[in-house]
Amino acid sequence: MRYLKYNVLLIVLLFGIQTYCQEIEVYGVVFVDLNKNGVKEENEKGISKVVVSDQKAITTTDSEGRYTLKTDIEFPQINISMPSGYKGVFFYSKVSEVNFPLHKDKNQDSFKFIHASDTHVDSLNLPRMEHFRIMVDSIKPDFVLITGDLIRDALRVNEETAKNYYQMYLNEIAKFNTPVYSGVGNHELFGIERDKSLVSQEHPLYGKKMYRSFLGPNYYSFNYGDIHFISVDAVEYQNLYYFGGIDSIQLNWLEKDIKLLSKKKSIITFNHIPFMSPGFSFQDFKTHPFYGPQLLEHKGQKHHRHIVYNFHELQNIIGERSFPLALSGHYHAAQEGKIEGNNTLFAQTSAISRPDQFNYQGFMVKSGFNLYEVKDGTIVSSKFIPLNFN
Repeated sequence: MRYLKYNVLLIVLLFGIQTYCQEIEVYGVVFVDLNKNGVKEENEKGISKVVVSDQKAITTTDSEGRYTLKTDIEFPQINISMPSGYKGVFFYSKVSEVNFPLHKDKNQDSFKFIHASDTHVDSLNLPRMEHFRIMVDSIKPDFVLITGDLIRDALRVNEETAKNYYQMYLNEIAKFNTPVYSGVGNHELFGIERDKSLVSQEHPLYGKKMYRSFLGPNYYSFNYGDIHFISVDAVEYQNLYYFGGIDSIQLNWLEKDIKLLSKKKSIITFNHIPFMSPGFSFQDFKTHPFYGPQLLEHKGQKHHRHIVYNFHELQNIIGERSFPLALSGHYHAAQEGKIEGNNTLFAQTSAISRPDQFNYQGFMVKSGFNLYEVKDGTIVSSKFIPLNFN
């Protein structure tokens, strides 16, 4: 999958004089690009009912594949929820006209995908990423999901170091022959541990802005077969510390996105910090001298930093829809669990990052990833695959 970098100068030139305007209008067309030249020709049909978003507002394309979207400049990209049966680039930098040339994909009734996480790309993990890519090539999944902690660290480092890690990650996923969908993790938040990074809150790439500048929307959705995949940004932060949570802007977007789904679509979410995790029950609540507290107060109550405190709000939005699988990472150990009265399987995968294995609380934890197989909208198999790098 191709990733486009956010051109800050272009946005300033186009929207600088409108900075104080409440809304601007973006328009475009989503179409089948038969000759793959990126330009809509007369014989190339538009694709109707495609969801178009700026991460806040949502609209759908008309019968000719055209849309208009009233937006502001808070988020720098326009993206689509890739419709089933198509492939292509799903986001572009926000300019006055944003078009989406798509190509028809193979039949998507049956497919395989890989869930990986915590790649923590740095120079020492590059050989592991190469090994992972070779394994992906041998399995030939239809796509790969990587649920955050993509880079070694942006929390506690300066701009140059963080950017180098991001570029390193981009270079690695560009080598994959399989589409890669990335999600944001806590280590992608630039500079928020200011006592260590010495980065100002006023820095133009502070927090999640650096992620968007390299990788695009920090939450989005796409369709594959009869499954609606949602990349949830489940990382919030206050002062110096991140914690598991979904902010109100994203929750509003999620409600709009899910309302547009057909009833037959099942939902699979993928995010970094888990909605639930049996493994964290083994940990105490002591404050670590370097990493900080395990518990943070939010809206008058203390919550575990490493669990999404307001998952119930997302659950209420999904309602009675089919929600068979919630994927996450963060813990560096593969584990599964269910909540009583809930049919969702909460599955954390292990880490791609080193080491190959380690002992934690008497359990042997292995580096690796999970492979899922889907037929006619139903998950028919899942398997943990160790990386076995050494």
